[in-house]
Amino acid sequence: MRIRLELGYDGTDFAGWAAQPGLRTVEGELSAALTTLLRAPEPVRLVVAGRTDAGVHARGQVAHADINHDAYAALPGRSSRSPELAAATRLRGILPPDVVVHRVTKAPPGFDARFSATHRRYRYRISDNIAASDPLRRRDTVTLGDPLDVDAMHEAAQKLLGLNDFAAFCKKREGATTIRTLLDYSWHRTSEGIAEATVIADAFCHSMVRALVGAVVPVGLGRADVSFPAEVLRAGIRDPRVKVMPAHGLSLEEVGYPLDDELASRAEAARALRCLPG
Repeated sequence: MRIRLELGYDGTDFAGWAAQPGLRTVEGELSAALTTLLRAPEPVRLVVAGRTDAGVHARGQVAHADINHDAYAALPGRSSRSPELAAATRLRGILPPDVVVHRVTKAPPGFDARFSATHRRYRYRISDNIAASDPLRRRDTVTLGDPLDVDAMHEAAQKLLGLNDFAAFCKKREGATTIRTLLDYSWHRTSEGIAEATVIADAFCHSMVRALVGAVVPVGLGRADVSFPAEVLRAGIRDPRVKVMPAHGLSLEEVGYPLDDELASRAEAARALRCLPG
């Protein structure tokens, strides 16, 4: 059977999501916890909605795992709890404090944590007033020494929306497309004075969000025109003026999915090679 897991984590002390030999990763911790919980003879394998990089956080991460039905059904033991509630509660007792499983459910037919997703929503936080920086938020907020024009950054970000080839903002991988649909990219100033971005797309390629942020920061600092990010996009190649921003300012906030009866068709469409019109 397939289960769906909703979780969050502080990415500070992890080498990213993906399991890597000799390194502490979110996938490694969660797989080990599931393997222990279910007394599985082999490590439980996971599929995740978004493979976050080292230092990136998550509040709304989603993963799935295919597990033994009988082992899952036996989790409540003599208690009256459902297997779903027992699984989430017991996983929270096994996992370290920087990973929290919020919810475990039986996945509906056709569900794939990665390919069934319709969008991912990320947040990026920048403090541009060192004197007012909150030391309690140093793990999830990047500090810059110069003030930012958030309105100019927002205007520049709007020019990147839509279906485009984001090769200029991605680390290329063999056989992987860089065509994505950027659904929302907006900047605002929070009540605490933080410059905060919301970035939503159907999917993201490696380092894309942090590069998109890096493309508008020069605009906010007055070092580039609002047209600069769009010019980089059209050029289609990495620009040395676009810095990939630090990982700790980034957090995966939400993964969206269609109705249950559309999960399988969405997964099939997502696996197809993306192409630009014409």
